[in-house]
Amino acid sequence: MLTYIALSNFTDQGIRSVKNTTQRAEAVKEAGKKFGARMTQIYWTLGKYDLVAIIEAPDDASATAFALAIGMSGNVRTQTLRAYSAAEMDGILGKLG
Repeated sequence: MLTYIALSNFTDQGIRSVKNTTQRAEAVKEAGKKFGARMTQIYWTLGKYDLVAIIEAPDDASATAFALAIGMSGNVRTQTLRAYSAAEMDGILGKLG
């Protein structure tokens, strides 16, 4: 599984219904199964982003479909980052020669 970090902000709709945010997070976790993805962690944060989530997916296409499905709900706007473990980074560095 590949790892992704999702940095999210509430939309106007999302902040108006913020009292349901933890229930929505559980629904998102469940929805991930449709794409072969798992939201392994979610944090509500202070600062530039309202939410930070760690997501695992089998490939970029699955992760993208999952992110688009989350966005379609209209509650958050998300920036998704591909994250590499130390072992994955060692493999990348090994290609440098």
